[in-house]
Amino acid sequence: MRLHDLAPAEGSRKSRKRVGRGIGSGLGKTAGRGHKGQLARSGGGKGAAFEGGQTPLQRRLPKRGFVNVFREDVTHVNVESLNAFDEGAVVTPEALIAAGLIRKSARTVKVLAKGVLKKPLTVKAHKFSQAAVEKIEAAGGKVEVI
Repeated sequence: MRLHDLAPAEGSRKSRKRVGRGIGSGLGKTAGRGHKGQLARSGGGKGAAFEGGQTPLQRRLPKRGFVNVFREDVTHVNVESLNAFDEGAVVTPEALIAAGLIRKSARTVKVLAKGVLKKPLTVKAHKFSQAAVEKIEAAGGKVEVI
């Protein structure tokens, strides 16, 4: 075999049809779309939900529910789970994420009063329940609203 004998495998190379490039190309004028009709138009054809004229599924199903656009995404942390931190530690949302107590996606963190806090901690969060503030301060800790 020599270099000049090399050739691509049969049928492995196709040239792209250059549509709408004049009458001599064989695909000029209507560019293979035929005359008139839905498929001859630009942007023509049926949409993904078209069911042959039958009312599409998304229109047959009843509308349900309500989406509150003012909904606030709040993640709750209980006072008892703060015992995972060392005495005198500063507990921030970043520290809670590092400890695996909340997820990274948490935008607002609220501390609730379930359980007992046994260590004095400085807790920084967006919101606190009144009972949680009392429990943190009773344990000798401090509360800071971010």
